[in-house]
Amino acid sequence: MEIRLKKGDRIRLVSMPKDPDPIPIGSLGTVIDVYDHQDWMQVDVDWDNGRTLMLTMPDDCVAIVKPSQHNPPT
Repeated sequence: MEIRLKKGDRIRLVSMPKDPDPIPIGSLGTVIDVYDHQDWMQVDVDWDNGRTLMLTMPDDCVAIVKPSQHNPPT
């Protein structure tokens, strides 16, 4: 199943297998922009841990996080 990301989506990293210095698995971030190419896409993410590293999909895998999954109850 292909995930379609859009600006503003909250995501959790599932895997980043081809990067020599990947973002830690489970890290959360916010999608800043999505660049569609013919058979892949590049995703600019503002990672909560302060790192800056784009996703290359479909190689990298993320899950979209619903607000109730990352915001503590008030």
